[in-house]
Amino acid sequence: MADVLVLKNAFIFDGESEDLIENGSVVIKDGVISEVTDQPVNSQNANVIDCDGRYLMPGLIDAHFHCYSPTFDVAAMGKMLPGLLSQYGAMILEGALLRGFTTVRDAAGGDRAMWEAIERGLVNGPRFFFAGNSISQTGGHGDTRAGDDYEPCLCGSYHGALSSVADGEDAVRAAAREELRKGAHHLKVFLSGGIASPTDPLWMAQYTDKELRAAVEEAARRRTYVMAHCHTDEGANRCLINGVRSIEHGTEIFAETAEKLAEADIYVVPTLVVMDLLRQHGPDLNLPEMAHKKLKGVFETMMTSLETCDRAGVKLGFGTDLLDLRFHCWQGREFQLRGQVQKPVDILRSATSINAKMMNMSGQLGCIKEGAFGDVILLKNNPLNNLEQFAKPEESIPLILKGGNIVKNDMN
Repeated sequence: MADVLVLKNAFIFDGESEDLIENGSVVIKDGVISEVTDQPVNSQNANVIDCDGRYLMPGLIDAHFHCYSPTFDVAAMGKMLPGLLSQYGAMILEGALLRGFTTVRDAAGGDRAMWEAIERGLVNGPRFFFAGNSISQTGGHGDTRAGDDYEPCLCGSYHGALSSVADGEDAVRAAAREELRKGAHHLKVFLSGGIASPTDPLWMAQYTDKELRAAVEEAARRRTYVMAHCHTDEGANRCLINGVRSIEHGTEIFAETAEKLAEADIYVVPTLVVMDLLRQHGPDLNLPEMAHKKLKGVFETMMTSLETCDRAGVKLGFGTDLLDLRFHCWQGREFQLRGQVQKPVDILRSATSINAKMMNMSGQLGCIKEGAFGDVILLKNNPLNNLEQFAKPEESIPLILKGGNIVKNDMN
C-alpha cells in the first residue's frame, strides 16, 4: 500500500500564484504530491495533519550556498582535513534544512561525497545540487594565495576546498570536464574580483571570452549550465554574450544591461545578506586586509542593482552566500533585505519556482502541484505580508517535509 500523507485545512501558496488556495489540502503519496485541492479528500488509511489554518508553501531553495564553509578564512579551509570539513558540511546542511530550505545549490566546493551521503540518508540535509570546485584564473577570486606567496619555479597552481585554478582555454575545458565527470550538476566560474580574495580588485575582469565559452560549451554537452560569480556590469554583459545561465551577486548592473538580461532570459542571483553581514562584522571575520577596502559601498550598490533588475523584469533567483558557523543562521534574513525593494510575492517566487526553473527542476521543486516532490513547509503567518518570520524559523515554521518525510513537527 502506498505511503499517503494528507495536509489539510491550510492556506496554500503554490510557488507562483499570488492568490492563495483557501482551506486547501495537499495529498502526498510515496514522496510526491498527488493532489492539491480546496475540496474534501479521501483520507482513509492516510496519515493526516491538520494545518489549522496556517500557511503551506513549497520548501525554500537557496541557490547560492556553501556547505563547506565553517569560516570566512577560505585559505584556512583549504588546509582542513577532508573528513573534518565534511563533518562541518553535514552540520551546516542540517541547519539549512531545519530553517525550511529543502533544496540548496552549492556554489563552490560541494561534491559527490556529500551528495551521496544525503541520498543514502547518512546526512540529514536538503536536496543537494553541487558544482564541485569552482574554476578560477590565477590571481582571480578563487585563488586564495596571498600576493607574497613565493613560488620560485613558477610551477605552482592552486587547488583548495572551494576552488581550483585553471588558465587558458584548454585548461578551463579540462577542469570543467573533470568536475562534470565527478557528477557536478552545474559549473561555477569567476568573472570579476570578489571581497574575500586577497589580490584581485573588485572591478577586475577575469577569464577571457574564449576561456569562459570553453566552460559553457562543456556544460552544454552535459545538458547543464554555468553560474558565474560577477559583481560588475561589464561582467554581466559578458555573461549575456557567452551563454552563462545565472549571474551570481550582480552587484552593479545598469538599466541597459538589465533590459538585455531580461530579454535573454538570464537569471541574476543577488546575495544581500552576506554583504550586510560583511559590513557589520567584517573586522571579526579574519578577512584579507584588501577585503575591507573592497567592501565600501558594495551593499548599497547591490541594493540599487536589485531595484534596477526588478524594474526591468529580470528573473531574480534567491541566494545567500553565507559562510562561518556563527552566521549561517542569517539565511532567512535575505527575505527581509529583499523586502526593502521587492514585493513579498516576488521574493517568494525567487526562493521557490524561479530558482527551480533556473536549476532545470521546474515542476519538481519550488511548487505545490501534482507531480512535484513533497517538499513543503508550514508557516504560522501569511508570507505575503510577513517576511520577518523567515529570520526566526524555529518559531515560525512548525512543520517541514522533504519528500513527504517529516523533518520537523512542532504542531502540538
